[in-house]
Amino acid sequence: MRAVELVLADGSIVRADATEHPELFWAVRGAGANVGIVTAFEFEVDEVGDVGFAQLAFDASDTAGFLQAWGDWVVDAPRDLTSFLILGGSRPGEPPVAQVMAVIDSDDPETVLARLQPLAEAAPLVAQDVRLMSYRAVMANSDDATHAGDGEPTSRSGLIGRITPEFARDAVRFLESGATYFFQLRAIGGAVHDVRADATAFAHRDAEFSVVAFGASRLRTSARWDELIAPHTDGAYLSFDTEQGPAQLAAAFPTATLERLRALKAEVDPGNLFRDNANIAPA
Repeated sequence: MRAVELVLADGSIVRADATEHPELFWAVRGAGANVGIVTAFEFEVDEVGDVGFAQLAFDASDTAGFLQAWGDWVVDAPRDLTSFLILGGSRPGEPPVAQVMAVIDSDDPETVLARLQPLAEAAPLVAQDVRLMSYRAVMANSDDATHAGDGEPTSRSGLIGRITPEFARDAVRFLESGATYFFQLRAIGGAVHDVRADATAFAHRDAEFSVVAFGASRLRTSARWDELIAPHTDGAYLSFDTEQGPAQLAAAFPTATLERLRALKAEVDPGNLFRDNANIAPA
């Protein structure tokens, strides 16, 4: 992203980029909802041809072992690979199934298969679909994604480094507790690590994975999350978390980042007009 156009609390419309309103441009990349309403984005884009897209399902009877194997595979793979992992509650009499999506930035079938081979050996495959397709077509696969639950649905999220045996153990306990029906890990690394921590309001540039859990009961999901998953997290990405408050702000923004955001907030939105969000204004 090279520039944005946004409406400020006083109704003025400004363009922000690296040289014009640079502080607003810094804030928009991680905390934009607190400083204005972005009405236009300017991107510098890369041309992407066909890529390898894999949808794989594994027998995850050894769930902790598979979590570690998948995590090591992602972190240690060349930077042309990224992946998501989804786990849910197992059905009675059936083993738990791990669903993996992976994209490899290559249109060479041998390269795609070589990237996938280490994971294919981690657990028994129960389904697979690997193909070359356009990036546009890959993104279209997410258009129909929905999450549903009864009661008071909630989601919790956090950032972690490498998947450790301790995290894998507690993730299994979290899944077995019934507190989530959709547990996802998203790879972050790669180019995200190339950006300085203070270059944008999103400062957690050393994270390897984003962990997200959806649950049907806010109290149950949050209680189990706080007990089993939160102790392993280091930072948060607020767009996936329905909880709000000082703890969530502290997880999302290091102290120096939050102080800088609050100084800007006092300047451009002193009346706290933009408050229906993870609000950074002091209580």
